[in-house]
Amino acid sequence: MRVPAPDPRAVREASLDELSRLGLPQPPPQFPLVWEPGDELELRPTAEIEARIAVLHVILARCFGMPAQAAMGWLQDSHLVDTVTPPEWQFVVGGKGDHRSFVLHHDALFSLAWVLGLAKELDPTVPVDPRLVERMPNLVGGETFPQWRARILAAPQHPADTAALLDLHYCLDWAYLESEHTGRALPGLVDANAIGQRRWALEWAVVLRGPYHDEPPGWEEVDLST
Repeated sequence: MRVPAPDPRAVREASLDELSRLGLPQPPPQFPLVWEPGDELELRPTAEIEARIAVLHVILARCFGMPAQAAMGWLQDSHLVDTVTPPEWQFVVGGKGDHRSFVLHHDALFSLAWVLGLAKELDPTVPVDPRLVERMPNLVGGETFPQWRARILAAPQHPADTAALLDLHYCLDWAYLESEHTGRALPGLVDANAIGQRRWALEWAVVLRGPYHDEPPGWEEVDLST
């Protein structure tokens, strides 16, 4: 569902108010908006987000001991191999890559779960809900990808609400990195890495349409440099 994007300046004002409430530093005045007036936005198709959640879940399972053959078999049986990125596939097959970076995807998974209504809130001060695993595919129990999709009955958030949370995390990402750089206390139990992962997922899930936006990036192509 493509909808008109909300007023980016009003959304940014709300994001900055939230930073103030949390006692975090404010980004500089020239800090860019995520979108421009007149842009449109939508979420990626639900099936695509579900597939990305399932892939990340399998990768995390590999991080914590799932055998390579079992992980490959589940992805192949689910017809999800084409959605796995090359670095992810190398990790699934042979454990190659930065193990820690894949573990950090736990927060990206949490963010995507919120997008589909599988998590109640995405509070920047609160770690991943430990009950989230109950809403993920039961790999040990042999739950298939179609069975999982039928069980969760995804209810995606409204695109404008998701975009507003993206803007907040865009600002939070800067504020958390600045706080850690200057030794400033953070407002909760979540660190800059987790905020960056949550932003990554939101950047990927929200599709912005307008004269200054390119085609939606692949998972590995999401730009977090600004």
